[in-house]
Amino acid sequence: MKGTTRRKFLKGAAAAGAASMLSAYSYSRVLGANNAIGIAIVGFKGQGGSHLKTHLSGGFKKMGVRVVALCDADRNVLEGGVKQCDKAGAKVKAVQDYRRILDMKDVDAVVTATPNHWHALVTVWACQAGKDVYVEKPVSHNIWEGRKAVEAARRHNRIVMAGTQQRSDTALAEAVEWIQAGNLGAGLCARGLCYKRRGSIGKVSAPTPIPDHIDYDLWCGPAEKKPLMRKRLHYDWHWVWNTGNGDIGNQGIHQMDICRWFLGEPALAPRVMSIGGRFGYDDDGETANTQVAFLDYPKAPLIFEVRGLPRKKGDGAMPNYKGSRVGEVIECEGGYLCGGHAYDKDGKKIKQFKREGGGKHRANFIKVLRSRKMEDNPADILEGHISSALCHLGNISHLLGKETVTGEIAERIKGNKLATESWERFQQHLDANEVDLKKTKATLGPWLEFDPKTETFTGPMAAEANKLATRVYRKPFVVPAKV
Repeated sequence: MKGTTRRKFLKGAAAAGAASMLSAYSYSRVLGANNAIGIAIVGFKGQGGSHLKTHLSGGFKKMGVRVVALCDADRNVLEGGVKQCDKAGAKVKAVQDYRRILDMKDVDAVVTATPNHWHALVTVWACQAGKDVYVEKPVSHNIWEGRKAVEAARRHNRIVMAGTQQRSDTALAEAVEWIQAGNLGAGLCARGLCYKRRGSIGKVSAPTPIPDHIDYDLWCGPAEKKPLMRKRLHYDWHWVWNTGNGDIGNQGIHQMDICRWFLGEPALAPRVMSIGGRFGYDDDGETANTQVAFLDYPKAPLIFEVRGLPRKKGDGAMPNYKGSRVGEVIECEGGYLCGGHAYDKDGKKIKQFKREGGGKHRANFIKVLRSRKMEDNPADILEGHISSALCHLGNISHLLGKETVTGEIAERIKGNKLATESWERFQQHLDANEVDLKKTKATLGPWLEFDPKTETFTGPMAAEANKLATRVYRKPFVVPAKV
């Protein structure tokens, strides 16, 4: 892998998605150092609540940031946010319908942490309304709408930053450059891990009533408006396909993004395969809680692993891979990098990178709003789209898969050393949790071929796969084909 600086990598990757980026961030009213930046927070029960707290902080006030509007489909959440703003001395406009935010002249930028199915539409509509966007991960619920978010940002000359905050970690950027310079030899694979305990969400026998304080039509937005067939509306939307993307698209997007950064891959993988399933309980969740997605880049593959069950049945601890549970392991001929340390082939630490985390990311958004410079955006929407779409690729293979006996799975991946090793550990983990794969079979997804240039599937099962790369939108909440 050739060495590259973080700035060059970001510039190169972004250029791949636009004919010319020289004027991408032109702006009719350039914000000066003394201009206040009006922020609207859209969706703030979970991660959005953290955004609200940050943007109300004294440090952000000193940067000239004002929270001027709040939006949430849950009236109780909305009223709580207004009270929080009042205490901080911020008088805000509060609405349940996001479309009202678009007409507010004092809103310069939208910060959104809605459920996944709203992310792309919030972004596209904001760009069309002349507003910049910070959009939480994943930036899309499917591949097609993610590309539309990129197109909207470019067409309307907007700054759009993805919530992949590790892109603001300068020590991580140094580690990427060090690995790409060949200090551990040629890359063998980049492995993303999401070993995070996820218990059952329960099972209902009839639809759960929607509380009066929630506008369910607005909450569903672009998604199909189905009866609520789970106990909780909030958060557990992650585990149903209509609104969520499972843990590969929840926590996993962070590690997927970092792995791709290390590999130096500016586009999507040309081939993908998934093995997975929902094991250990019977509940209303649909997404996999145990999964291996194999993204077959030609130089070195990206392998993503999800574990929702503990190390073994009855144990509160989670398994790990080379000491990591939620993180990434970059494996090379001469050793590997895990977390903030590089190791040689014998597992001896040889170098440390003092990782900072993503604490600077939100402040970096404000900085790029003022500078209007492409190179100041550490997580441009194009980067967010590609890394999000990698998650979608894995899930599409899973959704097109069939429950398969273990021997046949082993036969299908025979000859692929890395896939075989991952599958063997997959089985060992389920065995430790007393899951009988003879009774509850794993789903083996097909190898799907993908054209990174057109972002469409090709080859066998292309028609079925391309249907899953988008969705049927519910009027009037439609991501437009022409943005």
